Amino acid sequence: MAPARSGRGSSTHRRNAERGDLARCTQAREPDVALVAPSLTGIGAEGLRTLSVGSSTVSPQRCVNVLGLGLIGGSIGVGLRERGWLVHGEDRTPERGEDALRRGFIDAVGLNPSADLTVIAAPVLAVPGLVMQALDTTTGVVTDVGSVKSHIVNGCSDPRFIGGHPMAGSELEGLDGADPNMFNGAVWVLTPSAHTSDDSFSIAAAMASELGAEVLALAADRHDEVVAVVSHVPHLTASALMGLASERSEEHAVLLRMAAGGFRDMTRIASGHPSIWLDICAENRVAITETLDGLIERLIDMRNVVYDGDRQGLLERLQRAREARANLPVRGIHPTDLAEVRIPILDRPGAAAEIFTLAAELGVNVSSFEVVHSVEGNRGITVLLIDAAAVERYRGGLIARGFRPSVQRLS
Repeated sequence: MAPARSGRGSSTHRRNAERGDLARCTQAREPDVALVAPSLTGIGAEGLRTLSVGSSTVSPQRCVNVLGLGLIGGSIGVGLRERGWLVHGEDRTPERGEDALRRGFIDAVGLNPSADLTVIAAPVLAVPGLVMQALDTTTGVVTDVGSVKSHIVNGCSDPRFIGGHPMAGSELEGLDGADPNMFNGAVWVLTPSAHTSDDSFSIAAAMASELGAEVLALAADRHDEVVAVVSHVPHLTASALMGLASERSEEHAVLLRMAAGGFRDMTRIASGHPSIWLDICAENRVAITETLDGLIERLIDMRNVVYDGDRQGLLERLQRAREARANLPVRGIHPTDLAEVRIPILDRPGAAAEIFTLAAELGVNVSSFEVVHSVEGNRGITVLLIDAAAVERYRGGLIARGFRPSVQRLS
């Protein structure tokens, strides 16, 4: 592991700063300090909060390693750095690490073994090996950002690992496209397993929330099925349609000149970097092919309706699609539509993650959250802000699983 190299000031100043940064990172972490979503508590631009723990006051020191400094890794690095985190970064291309340091995306090149969190932002096939490497060489929580989860999560039983997938991106590549606000309003899926500790889930969820994302918890296999429908197959469909248009343009030169907003919107995602999709399709081939089969069936059905001149059948299909599109969840809930749900965490493995997984299963939008661990016992409390209309549905699901939630509507 390369020693961390800082990019601040003179060589003497850098050495002193490095020692100070490392000292802050290697302070014993307090397991009983609450990790809080900024949108819930209003803790300020830096995201730091001072909490009373027993008789002392503790200010959490947050350090993160980012392994892989491309579009997503760079965005995580610069986003957390702007929010007061100390960011160490490393990339398989050394020049990219130096570039990230020079441009202010990270504080130091190299991984810090005592960082609170290590984020693996690498191609999907490389993630399992890098996760194991990070678990062996660091002491904090480890997460990743890969868009396929089963092969990673099923291969790791370490309680410090929690799979993750931020549903965000850009047409730009690498650090040129990195944006500290990339995850604002985006969904960040976490995929806890039966082995994931509550602390690991809480730390990763708090980090994603601090970057402005909406945290959603799903089982890894369920994630892969869903993402095939909403991400992987749409990309392949856009590529196929773009390929068809390109071939036809050789016969009709005016075709691409006539491509208007609808065509451009539908094929925009085809401009993404092709190489990452080789790994994605290899690792999620079953879910992708099943989804493609379903799409092909619907396209054949639509083709037959059009060919047969079935106006009523076509109208019904178009209306159903329009209604479904209109019912897509709208992000951002007005405070008067919220309710606070306080849930004592059960003393069993994965209980905190189960609270979020249930919300996803029931279609309950979690606007913000707080996880507090008490030094006076081994049970913590999860505080969620959810859509008030979903309170009874969610409360019933929690009770059925042995939780004892209390609800307060906000006015």
